[in-house]
Amino acid sequence: MSATRLLVLGCLADWGEAHGYRIINELTSWGAQEWANVKPGSIYHALKQATKEGLLEAIPAEDWPGRVDYRINEAGRQEFLRLLRDAIGQPDHRPDTISAGLAMLPALGRQEAIDLLEERIRRLTVECDEVEPHVAQREDLLAHGIEHVMELFHFWTASTQSSIAWTEGLVARLRAGAYVMADEDQTEMARRQREYHHPADSISGSQQRRHS
Repeated sequence: MSATRLLVLGCLADWGEAHGYRIINELTSWGAQEWANVKPGSIYHALKQATKEGLLEAIPAEDWPGRVDYRINEAGRQEFLRLLRDAIGQPDHRPDTISAGLAMLPALGRQEAIDLLEERIRRLTVECDEVEPHVAQREDLLAHGIEHVMELFHFWTASTQSSIAWTEGLVARLRAGAYVMADEDQTEMARRQREYHHPADSISGSQQRRHS
């Protein structure tokens, strides 16, 4: 799964319509170039590919020759949710996949997010159990002079157990009411996001209220 595709569709699912430069600025402000290997070229490729697949509509900007705005449709929203559910519920061990999923986590309803994370725990537990027989093969590895391969199995087990513990913690936080999810009141979160993205407008508005 492409983390870039998930993030690009996620931005458009939130905004409805945007041009590539705005999406680049947004994802760069999140540091996505570091944790999801998102680059301007990959963003434009994702936009063009999604348009080709009928997930987006490309609209030439009337007031800016050469600029193209992209509008998401229902098929694009469904593809975004499919990618998001896979990223959260399936333990792909590429860090950019779960990172992109977490960045878009509030696009899910609370209970759905919890259910997907619990499915992730189940799958991780199965993976951990599948490694156990290999740990018991130490004598065979020793006989073949490759005993050090045991460290690979220890690494897989430790990494998987750590992922299980972290996922259980996130489930607990969501159950306790952490974060504002898609099926909850977004008013306050939207206000805070507007202030973050447009602080000058917020200051101007505050000054107008004080002088009115």
